Amino acid sequence: MDEHPTRRSVVLGTLAACASVSSAAADDDDPRKEKRPQKGDQLVFSEGERTGQTITPADLKIGEPVHAWPKDAANAIVRDGSRLNEVLIVRLDPSELDDDTRPRAAAGIVAYSAICSHAGCPVTAWIKATEGNDDVFKCMCHNSEYDPRRGAQVVFGPAPRRLAALPLVIKDGALVVAAPFTGKVGGQQG
Repeated sequence: MDEHPTRRSVVLGTLAACASVSSAAADDDDPRKEKRPQKGDQLVFSEGERTGQTITPADLKIGEPVHAWPKDAANAIVRDGSRLNEVLIVRLDPSELDDDTRPRAAAGIVAYSAICSHAGCPVTAWIKATEGNDDVFKCMCHNSEYDPRRGAQVVFGPAPRRLAALPLVIKDGALVVAAPFTGKVGGQQG
């Protein structure tokens, strides 16, 4: 057998490699990846060693938030084409949730946009509130704080409105979007 590849095998190998790169690029350009979370989407981890895996209630410990992406369960497309789709999820004691938040929660698990309503920065911190003893979500850009127990209302900082909530249900053991975001996602327009 000839140890040197034939021109034909090199060309065919190159074409196959180009096709797989082209296919991956086409997946990245799929407009469904940018579509906001839809009813029936599952939530998957957006970071860490479990990136892309479905989130179950058992994965969440009380008071330990995770970042997630919605995933179209019908065609397995993760909606990570827009940063406006990233979601903050945290399990809380259901008795701590106010009357407006409780119906959007699933077993005490609440979900909100991970984009600050002030300047559109990512909300990345989970800290003790500036005022009070509760842990809250915080945008480190301009120090806006949001209380997830009260519909992610602003409790400190310049944010003009609460984070958009994402209603949840538990279906077949997974966290699933029950309805689209309840408000505007992202920062105020200049």
